[in-house]
Amino acid sequence: MPGTRNYKIAVIPGDGIGLEVVPQGIRVLEAAGKRFGFSCTWRNFDWSCEIYRRTGRMMPEDGLDHLRPCDAIFLGAVGHPDVPDHISLWGLLIPIRRRFRQYANLRPVLLLEGLDSPLKNIRPGQIDMVIVRENNEGEYSEIGGRLYAGTDDELAMQQSIFTRRGVDRILRYAFRLARTRKSHVTSATKSNGILHTMPYWDERFHVVAREFPDVRTDQYHIDILTAHFVRHPEWFDVVVGSNLFGDILSDLGPAVVGSIGIAPSANLNPEREFPSMFEPVHGSAPDIAGQGIANPIGQIWSGAMMLRHLGEEDAATAVEQAIAKVLASSNVRTPDLGGKSTTSDMGGAIEREVLAAHQQSA
Repeated sequence: MPGTRNYKIAVIPGDGIGLEVVPQGIRVLEAAGKRFGFSCTWRNFDWSCEIYRRTGRMMPEDGLDHLRPCDAIFLGAVGHPDVPDHISLWGLLIPIRRRFRQYANLRPVLLLEGLDSPLKNIRPGQIDMVIVRENNEGEYSEIGGRLYAGTDDELAMQQSIFTRRGVDRILRYAFRLARTRKSHVTSATKSNGILHTMPYWDERFHVVAREFPDVRTDQYHIDILTAHFVRHPEWFDVVVGSNLFGDILSDLGPAVVGSIGIAPSANLNPEREFPSMFEPVHGSAPDIAGQGIANPIGQIWSGAMMLRHLGEEDAATAVEQAIAKVLASSNVRTPDLGGKSTTSDMGGAIEREVLAAHQQSA
């Protein structure tokens, strides 16, 4: 019976195109629930840069307390040209990731049929990797500051933090994930130029790798790794990196398959002590906000990742298959994919595929 399983989902549409793609994500997930016998209770939070401009806060002081009882968080995008990025991110996104120990940021990169990769001689299926980004420490640290502001002696200092606990747990997560895929882990490093933290990362990578003798390993400095992403993307399976390197690679990955608009991500607390958060990679895109042309696939695919995390494996697979079928077999294309379809056109096409499969099996 539909609705026998219910999930409490916190919804934060945020800013810009987040307000447009989140409803399409919900639309498709509701269709999946109808097909696979679960329901979602959506609890909306209007935390955004607009709220910041009115109140001076991205979310209330007790905002995390409101999110804590939820099964998952479905986020659209955060950011507005009138609010500095460090304020919007450190006022909302980063506190959620850190307080809820969402230390594993997971970003799939898959070249699907119907996508036009900018790379030559790359066929659908040849690019199939997952970027695993350390999400709680590394280069994105609060430790640092400025001295002698406004003078010729002005300086800014930023400290990177790499702990054994933090490094080992993200490496182990990557190796366990690789065992479910092609059993290959690549480490992103820069130990030839960063004197302390990157050699430490390399040391821990080799220590943890010994726990997984069945998994093939390699490592590259981040500069040549970005080149290999463009020249040899088929080489990679699971790529694990620090907070900064993982962030950079997980934008480059979607670019080589044709559009950052399709890219999903998950901020996971693997131990499930706290709710995990699911969001597209693309950001708020203020240049196209309000035009109804944003690609909702990144949001919808993030929703599929959320379903998988909640244990709805069949529903997650069905949503992913619906995305793949629309891209491969229809002429629905948003402008980032070279078409003229609207955000709603794309969401509706994917919704119909999910429901069509349900009707065919009924």
